Amino acid sequence: MLDKILYADSGNGNTQEMLKTLLDIPTFQNSEITILHVIPPQVSADALAEKWEEGGKVLSDIVKNVHIDPTKVSTILKQGDPKDTVCNTAQEINADLILMGSRGLKRLEAFLENSVSQYVFQLSDRPMLLVKDDIYVRKIKRVMLALDKSDASQYALDVALYLLKDYKEADLYLVRVNPDMSSDLDLSTAEMEQNPILAPALMKAKRLGINTKCIVTGGRPGKQICQLAEDKNIDLLLLGSPDRRPSVAKNLVDLDRLLGTSLSDYIRVNANCPVLLVRK
Repeated sequence: MLDKILYADSGNGNTQEMLKTLLDIPTFQNSEITILHVIPPQVSADALAEKWEEGGKVLSDIVKNVHIDPTKVSTILKQGDPKDTVCNTAQEINADLILMGSRGLKRLEAFLENSVSQYVFQLSDRPMLLVKDDIYVRKIKRVMLALDKSDASQYALDVALYLLKDYKEADLYLVRVNPDMSSDLDLSTAEMEQNPILAPALMKAKRLGINTKCIVTGGRPGKQICQLAEDKNIDLLLLGSPDRRPSVAKNLVDLDRLLGTSLSDYIRVNANCPVLLVRK
């Protein structure tokens, strides 16, 4: 399911730490890793040779720092627009997951500052793991999955179970935030485990031997999910992120997301932990 990882180098040390952390999880230990470093297109002809040499060293240093098995890693050095190059490379190698650093720019700011991660998030049809520059990457022991009725959410469940099925060190928090209910909702453990959205997911997780807890609350989903991630000291947050754009607009930026009406965009910006945005 996630056998091919594209690591798009952005110079963010947190992202390297995230890759190390992923490789501690049994599911990822046999994954093929492709590390991509992009040289900007505006580099002058005189400086190009130097940039190619620097890029090669960057790739070599990442492989050495992350301690990847050389037989399971390949490196790619390209010149071009980083945004398009990441998307195109993901297609070329048929990546199952894109791992990128993110500055966590908010709403229209990301568009105006030409954010690479925001652009890839908009246009790629693949799961993305985003690691903000200002967070501390920890060993993954607490994983949160936000669930609703959508197909994307159910696919996110499949991914979460796949990640944790042989990883006994982690706890999985299944979260349902109902916007039609009050944020001070007080339910018993039994009532939360019987929630119609969470109950089937809990059953699947238990069958795989995953230590699972359920949380049901109300209020604004984005705000509540981010707050719960902080309260529970979550190390990785998963969220289904459907592609909502019509086919005619596949090459256009989704201004709804940029302006903050998307749940996944809100969480991408505001969560205080790495965020895996899952889409088919």
